[in-house]
Order: sequence, then structure tokens, then C-alpha cells
Amino acid sequence: MSKKKRSRKLVSFISLAVLSGAIAIVVAMLGSKPLSVDADSLAIVELDDLARSVVATGIIEPISNKIEIRSKASGLVKEVHVDVGDQVKPGQVLVELDRDQLLAQLRESEANLQAAKADFHASEAALERAEILAEEFDVQLAESNHQRSIELYEQRLIAQSQFDSTLGRLEEARNRQRAAVASIGVSKAAIAQKQAQVAQCQAIFDRIEEELSYTAIRSPIRGVVLARDVEVGSAVSSILTMGAGATTVLTLGDMNDVYVKGEVSESDIGLVEVGLPARITVESYRDKVFSGTVYKISPLGREEENVTSFEVRVSVENPEGLLLANMSANAEIILEEHKQVLTIPEGAILYDEEKHPYVEVPDANLEAGRRRVDIQTDISTGTKAEVVDGLNQGDQVILQ
Repeated sequence: MSKKKRSRKLVSFISLAVLSGAIAIVVAMLGSKPLSVDADSLAIVELDDLARSVVATGIIEPISNKIEIRSKASGLVKEVHVDVGDQVKPGQVLVELDRDQLLAQLRESEANLQAAKADFHASEAALERAEILAEEFDVQLAESNHQRSIELYEQRLIAQSQFDSTLGRLEEARNRQRAAVASIGVSKAAIAQKQAQVAQCQAIFDRIEEELSYTAIRSPIRGVVLARDVEVGSAVSSILTMGAGATTVLTLGDMNDVYVKGEVSESDIGLVEVGLPARITVESYRDKVFSGTVYKISPLGREEENVTSFEVRVSVENPEGLLLANMSANAEIILEEHKQVLTIPEGAILYDEEKHPYVEVPDANLEAGRRRVDIQTDISTGTKAEVVDGLNQGDQVILQ
């Protein structure tokens, strides 16, 4: 073999050895490189407000003064001055009933009242006349005249006829007096009867006048019209005669203060107490949170589809009038709240055999690329948990 061929073989062998060594080094390096953690699997420990809560789902209702307006008078609706959503104030006329029939009855009763008063005054005049006649003035005058006629007759200065005339006038005066005395009792009885008739006619007049005032149905509160149940021409029955069966004309409510009438499950109701704060949200204002307070918890549960729930009422101030009756609402009742605490996602927490919580954090110095950190937790919302020991703000944890 030539010297030139031996040199080429040597170079090829050396090159192959170097390449094999390089490949071995690369393989060794790849086998010892730590595993990396996907960025999507990392979460940052951050400060946040955290609250443990119970949610009551329900609707918005006026907290007080939700009133069904019924009429004290019967009749047909003549005018309706308000509609659903209108603001009303105390004394404002809401609905007017037809007044024609009552006005006719009022005029008739007024005429009867005046006639009764006239009869009463006539009876008073008759009594006064009888009392005058019952006095002894006429009798005394007749007796005096007759006494003079006796003297004159005994002196034979007057005729028998004149004497008899004075005697007759005396008897007439006495008879009139006796009749007047007797009629006084009758006149007094007539006055009492006429007085009763006047009172009866006055009562009828007052009643019709009052019924006439009832034809203007007024608002007893400041609020908003929640429902309107009548139209022009609708027949309305009186609550004075029909009671609870009377026609509902309108429904009013004071919407400045409202409440969420919600339901809380049997498993959570034991955690809810009167006075707990709440955050209320409604579908119409998704970015707005209203503040409220639990003010009533029903002692009686309601079972539906084998699930028992309890009614809870959460008062909500509504000065802007944004919350309307029957809006769907969620009241998050705050059982416990911690402000600006360290929080991590619940999905990052693991538990060992003794139920101690821990998390895994990325560590490039370890072959697995992660290490265990024991932590202590406090309240949890189901999605986030408070960390009271083991981590610092800005640390990264691995989601499991």
C-alpha cells in the first residue's frame, strides 16, 4: 500500500472518532438537562381581596309599601292618569271613576236635606206658638174684662148680653190655653222626629259626598307604578262591599329601598346570619355591584324536587332607581372577607397523605424542573385560596 493511501485512512478514522465523541457528549448533555415547565401551567402569587360567601338567587322586590290599590267606590273607570313605571307622590290622583250617577244622588239627597230642615224649622215655630199660647196672658186679660163686666152688671150698667160675652171670651181663652199646653208635648215630639229626619238626610248626603270623593283614587305613598290592572271603561267594585275580592286598580311600590328575595340551599343556610353584608349583581348592570345587608331569614324551608331551600331577604339601597321590581338578582352574602392577602388558584394546591397542603414551584436546578413547597392556607372561594405562609408575592406556582 502506498504512503498516500495510508494517510487518507488515518484522517478518516480520526474524523470518525471525533464525530462519535461529539455525539456522545451531546447525548450526555441532553440526558442530564432539567425538564422545563410550560408557561401556561404557571400562576403568580398575588395580593387580592378574598371572601368566603354564600349566594342567594332570586328577584328584586320593594322592601316596603308594595300596595295593591283598590277603590272604595264602585263604578266605571273614566280616566287613568298613570302608567307602569311612572313616579307618583302622596295624594296624586291616579284613576278617576265616572261621577254622573253619584252627582245625581248627591243633588237628590241635598234636596231631601233642605226639605227636612224646613220641616224642622216649621216644627220649632209651632212649638214656639204653642208655648206663647200656653202662657196666661190671654186668660188674665179675659178674666180682668169679665170681672169688670160683673161689677158693671151688678150695678145694672150693662146688659145681660155683654156680661155673657165677656164670660164667653174668658172660657175661650181658658180653652186655648189648655189646648196650647197639650200641643206643646206634641210639638216637642214632632221636633225630635224632624230633627232625626234632618240627621238621617245629612248622613245620606255626607255618605254620597264621601263616595263622590272616592271616585278620585289617590296615591297613599311616594313610589312607582308597578302594575296597572284597569283601562278606561273597566268596571271597578268597591272594597267596602267586596272586601279582598274588590278590583285591583294599580300596584304601587317604594323603589328607593328594595330587597333581594332569594333562596339559599339547606346545606348553606346554617352559615347565614342577619346583619351579614352582601354584594348584589343583576343581569342589566353586569359591571355594577350593589351593597346590601341580610335582614330576614325564613324559619320555614321549602322543598322542591327533593331539594330544600330557605328564603333569605337582603335589603339594598336604590337611590338611583336602577333596580326594578322582579329583576333577577344574585346576592353574594359575605361570610368572611380578607383584604389584600396573598392568593393562589385552588388548582395549584396539592395535599399529602396527612392532608397537609403544598404547591410545586419551578426550579431549574432540579432534574424534574420543580420542587415542593409546604404552605398554610386560610379562606377559599372555590377558585382562589389565601396563603398565610410558605410563599411570597410574585412567586410562581405550578397548576396541576
